Amino acid sequence: MNTQLDSLIAREFSLDPDVFYLNHAAVAPWPARTAAAVTAFAAENAHRGAQNYPGWLRREAELRELCRDLVNAPSVDDIALVKNTSEALSFVAHGIAWQPGDNVVLCDLEFPSNRIVWESLIPLGVEVRIAETADKPPEDAMIQLMDRNTRLLSSSSVQYGTGLRMDLQRLGSACRDHGAAFCVDAIQSLGALPFDLQAIGADFVMADGHKWMLGAEGLGLFYCSVEWRERLSLHQYGWHMTEQYSNFDAIEWQPAASARRFECGSPNMLGVQALHASLSLLLEIGMTQVENRLLQNSSRLIELIDTAPGLELISSTEPSRRSGIVTFRKPTEPSDRLFARLRDAGVICAPRGGGIRFSSHFYTPTEVLEKAVALVVAD
Repeated sequence: MNTQLDSLIAREFSLDPDVFYLNHAAVAPWPARTAAAVTAFAAENAHRGAQNYPGWLRREAELRELCRDLVNAPSVDDIALVKNTSEALSFVAHGIAWQPGDNVVLCDLEFPSNRIVWESLIPLGVEVRIAETADKPPEDAMIQLMDRNTRLLSSSSVQYGTGLRMDLQRLGSACRDHGAAFCVDAIQSLGALPFDLQAIGADFVMADGHKWMLGAEGLGLFYCSVEWRERLSLHQYGWHMTEQYSNFDAIEWQPAASARRFECGSPNMLGVQALHASLSLLLEIGMTQVENRLLQNSSRLIELIDTAPGLELISSTEPSRRSGIVTFRKPTEPSDRLFARLRDAGVICAPRGGGIRFSSHFYTPTEVLEKAVALVVAD
C-alpha cells in the first residue's frame, strides 16, 4: 500500500459518489490541480487580460518539456502542440510526397481517424492495405502486407475497441527493414502506459490530451522526427509557424526549424494551462507507478468479468496485451440496451469493440469496478 500516493489521489480526484467513471478512453475528468489552473487562468483573464502573456509563454514552453519527457523525444524542438490527433495525422498523410503505386499499411482494428486520413490518399494513386486480424496477431497480418512499395505503416499503440496493446517494437523494426516510415497514434496509451518513441523507432507520434493524459479537449501533441521535419510539405500557414514569428514587420520568412512549423496560428493557452497541470501530476507520480495501478485495475476488471455469470470477455487476457481498456459483452442483453441501463445507473462507459468498454485509470477505486460489474450482471 502506497499511502503517499493514496493521499495524493484523494486530494486530486473527487468524482461524485453516484458516478462510476469508466470512460477515460473517451473523455477524462480533470484532476483538482487542472480545474484550479483553468479557474485561475479564467480569473486572470477577467481581471488582468493578457498583461502576463510572457508568463503564459513560459507555461507553454514548460508544457513542451513535459510532452518531451512523456514520450522520450530527443529534443523539445521535436514537439508541436496541435488541436487533435486527426490534425496531426493529416500533417503526415498530406505532407509526404507520394508516388502512384506507393502503399500504406494499417489493420482493421483502427479508430476511423487512423483509417480515413490514409484512404483520402487513394485519389493520388496510393494503395491503402488494411490487414485482417480475425485469425492472426495484428502485427503478423500487417507485416505480411508490407513490400518494397510500402512507404508508411500506421498503428495505434492501443486499439480503441478492445484495448489490445500493440507490439510497437516489432512494428518499428519491420518498418526499418522495409525502409518505411512508422506512424503511431498513441491516444489510447499516453498518460496510461510508459512510452518511449526512441525505443520503438517511431517517426511520427500523436495524441490528444483529453483522454488518459487528463487534460482538456482541443489540445494534443505531435512528435515529428528531425529526419522527417523538412520532408513533410506544409498546408497550413500563418504567423506562428515562421522562424521569426515574433517579428511582425519581417517581409521575408521561412518555416520554423522546429516542430512549431506545424502550428500555424495562435496557441490554445487555456488548453495549455489544463494539460500542463495534468501532465505535471502524471509525471510527479511517475508513469511506471501509473501503469502499475492502472493494470491492477484492468486485471481486477478482467477477473470480475471472467467469473461473472452470463458475461463474455472480448479483450485479451494476455498480460503483455493489456491496457486501461477492458471490453466485454452480455449475450442476453443487447449492448445498446445495456449501455443505456448502465448510463442511467451512473456508470460512465462506452459501447465499443462489439460490446461495452470499461476504461478505468490508475486512481479509480476498486469498489467502483466491483459495483459497475454488479450492475452489469443485475437484470
